[in-house]
Amino acid sequence: MSSPKVIPIRAEAGGTPRRNKGGGLRGRQVSSEARARVAALLGDAPRRRDLAVEHLHRIQDAEGHLPVDLLAALAEAMKLSQAELHEVASFYHHFDIVHEGQQAPPALTLRVCSSLTCAMAGSAALLAAQPGIRVIEVPCVGRCAEAPVAVLGQRPVPHASPATLRALVAAGDTQDPVPDSHASLADYRAAGGYRLLDELQAGTRSADEIIATLGDSGLRGLGGAGFPVGRKWGIVRGQPAPRLMAVNVDEGEPGTFKDRYYLERDPHRFLEGLLIAAHCVGIQAVYIYVRDEYHALRQLLATELEALQDARPGLPALHLRRGAGAYICGEESAMIESIEGKRGWPRQRPPYVAEVGLFGRPTLEHNLESLYWVREIVERGADWFASQGRHGRKGLRSFSLSGRVKKPGVHLAPAGITLRELVAEYGGGMQDGHQLYGYFPGGASGGILPASLADVPLDFDTLQPHGCFIGSAAVIVFSQADSARSLALNAMEFFAHESCGQCVPCREGTQRAVELMREPIWDEALLEDLSQVMADASICGLGQAAPNPLRCAMRYFPQEFGR
Repeated sequence: MSSPKVIPIRAEAGGTPRRNKGGGLRGRQVSSEARARVAALLGDAPRRRDLAVEHLHRIQDAEGHLPVDLLAALAEAMKLSQAELHEVASFYHHFDIVHEGQQAPPALTLRVCSSLTCAMAGSAALLAAQPGIRVIEVPCVGRCAEAPVAVLGQRPVPHASPATLRALVAAGDTQDPVPDSHASLADYRAAGGYRLLDELQAGTRSADEIIATLGDSGLRGLGGAGFPVGRKWGIVRGQPAPRLMAVNVDEGEPGTFKDRYYLERDPHRFLEGLLIAAHCVGIQAVYIYVRDEYHALRQLLATELEALQDARPGLPALHLRRGAGAYICGEESAMIESIEGKRGWPRQRPPYVAEVGLFGRPTLEHNLESLYWVREIVERGADWFASQGRHGRKGLRSFSLSGRVKKPGVHLAPAGITLRELVAEYGGGMQDGHQLYGYFPGGASGGILPASLADVPLDFDTLQPHGCFIGSAAVIVFSQADSARSLALNAMEFFAHESCGQCVPCREGTQRAVELMREPIWDEALLEDLSQVMADASICGLGQAAPNPLRCAMRYFPQEFGR
């Protein structure tokens, strides 16, 4: 059996591993030149702590990196300690801190995805040096259906080849074009959009009615946790004001790209669902966190948000927050960045405890797709949604399907559909010459199942007995041309790269697991002990779920271990 070449994921600057790239700031004197440059870049933007990441982006975008003298000037302008601001900047992969005497990175960077689907598609061939640019390996960029994918500057390159990349570099084509095929505000309203919100605000629909409908429909959170949406709204509404809301459009999990798919086509369906939730729950401010890899999508959303706010005065405060290349930053970190200007750990506490919030503030946390369904479920009725499904399950799921199938992409299918049915009916079958060997049912963290378990219903609560979970329904299919062992290593390299480093079991456990998994013969007993420690003692879901692919490879693919 041949296996894909699994490429270690390297740090993005200077070869320094993972976080804290380049040392700390030690009370630098702020020069008048640096102070003037930062003032010019920030303009009349507020200097609040909640905008720290946004202001770091202003410097990175303008300079191509973060000069340490400008970091010191920014800390002064924002009344932050230099060490605190450096801690934030050094956490994110897309920020390049440059100290005196260090060479700034080239003006243009080519990022090559080396995560699961792209590795299977041969992304290693894209790493050849390109004159005058920086070429680095990165984790998933949210376009797995178009593997292999590279990002040149800010321009995603689907189905990339060395020849296409050379041509784009020569042409200087590095900008991500904003999609022009989406439904605008006028288009959406012409099709009945915002009518439900109008009825709610006019009092002809009640919040109680909408919450009850969502509860009866069985809609669950579609970002991975699967907590019932109607119940979540009711819990948060029962907490004292002010209440906040955070929406995660991060999709950093390898294999996931459904939210981008919907937002590129119908952004106002999501926004109406968001505003309905805000009205029903009594939300004061909403923070929408969009990953930095979705550059054009963030521009699209910013444009549509501005149009919406102009057309509908009196909306709650809507804050769009830009990520900077970190997997664990999402729902809560949108808030932490916004309020505190620091990193956060969105899975540190159980995801269903949405009412706890940050700094004592009740917080409604949601994935984009959960809100995308609100309008349709309420208009069509709970029974319509609940009547969908197969094998005893209810509802619809948006599957991000990638890997060795003929028709990768986002496929809306009944909850409870099996992998075999999904591939045959929606994925066009396996690629020519490939037979089903195994699959990831829920992205990198959801575990791995063999072809013999391809008839297990894909839904919440159905995969746990097999050591897996569906998560955000990111399904990655592999064949006899691939190795479950190599793919499990690829997943563990991703977790080691993305660990925030705050707890020893995750920080050291993922790194040690990678070392052991790179050995020609795995020490299975030691890896199982290590997996148990990570699952039991890590403070967040990254470390707790990281062992899933490793354990599944040993459990379900014994032939790859000489057993």
